[in-house]
Amino acid sequence: MKSDWANLAHRAFKLGVLVKGLDGLLELVGGIALLLASGPAIRHIVAVLTQQELLEDPHDVVASHLVRMAQHFSLGTRHFAAVYLLAHGLVKIAMVAGLLRGLRWAYPAAVALMAAFIAYQGYRLFHQPSPLLGLLTVIDVTVAGLIVHEWRHLPARASLAG
Repeated sequence: MKSDWANLAHRAFKLGVLVKGLDGLLELVGGIALLLASGPAIRHIVAVLTQQELLEDPHDVVASHLVRMAQHFSLGTRHFAAVYLLAHGLVKIAMVAGLLRGLRWAYPAAVALMAAFIAYQGYRLFHQPSPLLGLLTVIDVTVAGLIVHEWRHLPARASLAG
């Protein structure tokens, strides 16, 4: 029974890490898009993406917020967001690559990185409650726990494999 649990935990670890890798890749794409897109292009994209929702409900909170945000998106804010997304995405992809390759340094680095993300998200949740951010934080806590579990069992798995 214990080996079934270990196998399930290992699969969940791999899935969680792959999701983080996909998230990092999307952040890279988003950062590049922000660097390349102009203010009017961003406003147009947001208008197209929110048009149907605003036709159905002109007071939709999320769509209305996105439109307002795009209208007041300064060049400095856009550059900051682009650099933030690029750096965040690169760090996540490096973390994922190290974890999937089983590199020992990647486990404590990933746990520290995840703890920093979780702490920041907790701070944001305290000041600005958000169900979506709450869900993302729960997912991050779960992935961090799976990383710790995998890290603790790494020597046992390595000795069984070789």
